[in-house]
Amino acid sequence: MTEQEANLYGAAALAFLGDAVYEQLVREMIVTRANMPAAKLHNEAVKYVCCEFQSRAVDAIYSRLTEEEQAVYKRGRNHEGIAPPKHSSAQDYRRATGLECLFGYLELKGDRERIKEIFGLICDAAGEQPEA
Repeated sequence: MTEQEANLYGAAALAFLGDAVYEQLVREMIVTRANMPAAKLHNEAVKYVCCEFQSRAVDAIYSRLTEEEQAVYKRGRNHEGIAPPKHSSAQDYRRATGLECLFGYLELKGDRERIKEIFGLICDAAGEQPEA
């Protein structure tokens, strides 16, 4: 899909897709790190997919994003109708939505290399080593 075609999708749709892309990357990282029961895998994954972690991840990658990627992130972050869950702040939830929007956008464009690169930056900042 072209950049123009991917930009036709709304922020909510991009975040919906990006959430799945990001979570799959997290799950692959955790499973390849250690073979453990599913409940433990889930508990470990929650640490990385929660909006607080994703919000901190934005700090680690934002300066490394292209102008186009920053615009997509901001579109997701500023999307109207975002209702944060009770356990998190509106700011963290909005920033996490922006990150998910970016992952969804890159997925629609078919830019898996950039997705892996950005995820690697997030992992580096968290002191993790994702699988290649």
